[in-house]
Parts: sequence; structure tokens; C-alpha cells
Amino acid sequence: MISMAASFVAAIIVLAGTFFSYVQMIDYQRSRNTRLESEIVELERSIAEIDGLERQKERLLARMEIIEQLQRSRPEIVHLFDEIARQLPEGVYLTGMKQNGDAVELMGIAQSSTRVSALMRQVDASEWLTDPGVIKVETTELGPARRAEFVVNLKQVSREEEAGEGGQ
Repeated sequence: MISMAASFVAAIIVLAGTFFSYVQMIDYQRSRNTRLESEIVELERSIAEIDGLERQKERLLARMEIIEQLQRSRPEIVHLFDEIARQLPEGVYLTGMKQNGDAVELMGIAQSSTRVSALMRQVDASEWLTDPGVIKVETTELGPARRAEFVVNLKQVSREEEAGEGGQ
């Protein structure tokens, strides 16, 4: 009986030791899981911050590219106005000008439609202007004088296009 009672007590002690050992291992694993979860949250926060910095970097690079493009094209407007002034034949006067990208629309008044033709030939011979096209030429009488109101489209040749054609 005593040995049975002693073995029963020994079994309870072994079971209790095993139970406490497992409880301790489970608590240790839970603390490790909690630490891992907090590290994951911190890493996700860092990843979100890095993504924000990447987006900011991309925006800054896009701005830098636009600024570089504007710096490269800055002399082109000077060439455009200079070339238009050089190519205007006598008796042709501009009343308006619109530019959209490299497309330029000139509006003006000429002493005759022949003067508009001269403008077209001079634009065609220009190194900074190309593809002249007449949209409208309308001859009107203003007292004893006649005049031709016109709208002409042309394209501005940029340095990049010029460099691309020269390299081919």
C-alpha cells in the first residue's frame, strides 16, 4: 500500500512537473511570438516610410527631368522668335501667334496673297522652322487697298530632333 501510495505521489509529482514545464514552454513561446509581432509592426512601419520616400524620390526625379528639359529648350523660343522675324517678307505683318509643343500657328495680314506664298517659301527654307501649311488666306478690301488675312501652321525644329537626324 505504501509503495502504491508512494508511486501515486511520484506519478502526481511527475505529471505536475511535466505540466509546469509545458506551461513554461508555452509562456516562453508566447513571449517570443509577441516580440516577433512587435518587430513585424515596426518593420511594416519602416517599409511604409521607405515607400513614402521612394514616391517622394520619384516625384523629385520627375521634377528634375522637367527642369532639365526646360533648361535644354530655353534657347529654342529665342530661335523661334528670331527665325520668324527673319523669315517675314516685306509687307507681311503678324497679328497673333500660338504655340502648342512644336506646332506654331501664325495669324497675320499681308499686302497680297503672293506675300503669304513668299512667307511659306522662306519658312520652308529655314533651318529652325519646317512644314508650313496654309489654313486660311482671305482677301478683303479696305477702302482702295486690298489685303490678305492669313493663318499659317508650321513646326519648330528642336535641337533634339536635329541631333537625332544628324546621328542617323
